[in-house]
Amino acid sequence: MRIGLLSDTHSYLDERILHHLQDCDEIWHAGDVGDEKVLDQLEALAPLRAVSGNIDDRAVRLRCPETQLFTANGLKVLIHHIGGYPGRYAPPARALLLRERPGLFICGHSHILRVMPDRQLGLLHLNPGAAGRHGFHHMRTLLRFRIEAGKVLDMQAVELGPRATKE
Repeated sequence: MRIGLLSDTHSYLDERILHHLQDCDEIWHAGDVGDEKVLDQLEALAPLRAVSGNIDDRAVRLRCPETQLFTANGLKVLIHHIGGYPGRYAPPARALLLRERPGLFICGHSHILRVMPDRQLGLLHLNPGAAGRHGFHHMRTLLRFRIEAGKVLDMQAVELGPRATKE
C-alpha cells in the first residue's frame, strides 16, 4: 500500500504536489486543509483520509473529523493535527496515544518535517511538514512511504520547492 502524506496546505495545491501523489493507493492529510476544494482535488487522485486542523472552517470540519484512527495493512494509525513530538506531545494527543496505542502517529501543525521513533510508546511519529505556502517554513514538503504487513517501508521525504516564489 503506497501512501502520500501531506499537511498544512492552507488552501494551496500545485502540480508538484499532485505529481508526487498520483501513484498513491491512499492520500492522508494531517490537517489545516484550508479550502474544501483541496479535498476534492485530492479525492480525484486516490482515496483520502483527512483530519481537520485549527484553521479549517465548518465546510472542511463537516468532511474531516478531528482525529482518524484506523488500521492500514496491519498497522494501527492515528492522525491528529496538533500532536507535538515524542517526549513533548500536546496533552490531547498524548491522551489519545496512551488510550489507543497506535504503531504510527501522524500530525501536522508545526510546518516542520519530522520522522522520529518514539521508543517509550513503541510507535513511529511522522509530521510531513507543510505543503502549502502559508507559514514560516522555507521549503514545502510531503512524505511518501509504503505499508506492508504492519511496517512502514521506503520512507521518502519530498521537497516541493520554496514556500515563497517569485511570480
